Amino acid sequence: MIFRLTLKLSNKIGIAPLPVVPYNDDRNSLLDWNTHLFTVQRIQYIIMTNTASLYSMIMPGRGITNDKQFIREALSCMKEFMTIEGNKFIFEDFIEPERQKIFFSKIIDRRVSGSMNDLIFQAKVYLSEGNKLPLDVSFLLNNSPMSY
Repeated sequence: MIFRLTLKLSNKIGIAPLPVVPYNDDRNSLLDWNTHLFTVQRIQYIIMTNTASLYSMIMPGRGITNDKQFIREALSCMKEFMTIEGNKFIFEDFIEPERQKIFFSKIIDRRVSGSMNDLIFQAKVYLSEGNKLPLDVSFLLNNSPMSY
């Protein structure tokens, strides 16, 4: 499994500089995620976006200071969100078995990072004006039409 981190997030969890792991079409696309740290009203959030599908989740960034905490919280968020959305089998069959083989990389696809910036803009509106929880915002983001 690959987590592609922005420089801001990699500095926060203390693993900068990052190597570049190229995207591989032969790998399962469910195992390639781009992540970015952003702030809304002085509260940190992390967006995780699947590279191939732009399927996205928002999680709180508070208290995440190293790679082990990041992995634990990211997988927990994925499991919770995918279970509620009815995709529990995807998490259990594809993502869960790969939890011991996690790599970190730089974000390499500008199209994905541009789409993530659009999703972050939407999330900031929902989080600041709508007083919604990160889980609720994740549902709203995945219901908005988006492509890269």
